[in-house]
Amino acid sequence: MAEIRLEAIKKNYGRTEVIHGIDAEISDGEFIVIVGPSGCGKSTLLRMVAGLETITSGDIRIGDRIVNDLEPRERDIAMVFQNYALYPHMSVFDNMAYGLKIAKVPKAEIDSRVQEAARMLELEPYLDRKPRQLSGGQRQRVAMGRAIVRKPAVFLFDEPLSNLDAKLRVQMRLEIKALQRKLGVTAMYVTHDQVEAMTLADRMIVMNAGVAEQVGAPLDVYANPASLFVAGFIGSPPMNVLSHEIRPGREELDPGAVIGIRPEHIDLVAPGAGLIDFDVAFCEPLGAETLVHGVTAAGDKLVVRIDGADTLPADGVPMGLAIDQAHILAFDASGRRSEV
Repeated sequence: MAEIRLEAIKKNYGRTEVIHGIDAEISDGEFIVIVGPSGCGKSTLLRMVAGLETITSGDIRIGDRIVNDLEPRERDIAMVFQNYALYPHMSVFDNMAYGLKIAKVPKAEIDSRVQEAARMLELEPYLDRKPRQLSGGQRQRVAMGRAIVRKPAVFLFDEPLSNLDAKLRVQMRLEIKALQRKLGVTAMYVTHDQVEAMTLADRMIVMNAGVAEQVGAPLDVYANPASLFVAGFIGSPPMNVLSHEIRPGREELDPGAVIGIRPEHIDLVAPGAGLIDFDVAFCEPLGAETLVHGVTAAGDKLVVRIDGADTLPADGVPMGLAIDQAHILAFDASGRRSEV
């Protein structure tokens, strides 16, 4: 096991800088998730930690070593990819054992490690099968087993669940979290799925265009986003953004500033009874909750989260909105958090 430190990491392709000086410390045994939209640089950052991409400047430390110039096999890491990267002609056992055989680990130890990982991942009945005879979830377990048998200091996951259906993704992310906890291994996990990030991470790095917008625990990032980007990316539905002041008796915000409020911190009330007038556009019943979509009198689109058992307002009906003012956030013209 080992801690990871990223110190002013930059990556250029020619004259184009794609990673803009990222700093982060990942504690020994911590599960950190790098989350952001496609093209934000999250996989590039992970691949630099793995040694699959060179860094332009800065230092990457794993444990007490700077690993900038070390080959991937010298970094004491194991990586699980999106496409499993299994050898189709090999059995499950041989896929899991392959790296150990290359490293000339004694046969008895290889057998012991593979059997132990297979028990942990419930793969014992499938050790003689080829990858084509397995389901997507079983293939991903084999890829994880191949990493486990190496007993690395660090696990690196590059969108490992993207090829699975929604139900299996939920199951597999629970298994990954439980496995990481059991092994106590430091883990870095890349995903574009903010729900996956929220459920897996001890802390998350929210990336945007090669910049780490915010680093923090999931619930803290959700409740206290550092920027409009984070407010809009973390949370489903995202934070509502209003272009006008909604706190009576307070000075107007600076020009270009906006207000943010989460859907669960707004209540529907009778017309004229709230701080904002609101016209219902449509309702989205989801079972335990309903999302009410509409437009404010100022033209801002807004979503309200109500209990699924509540009576649904009719489309086109005017309503008022009561705002929990303790949860109002303000963002300045640059998109960064400011004081309300």
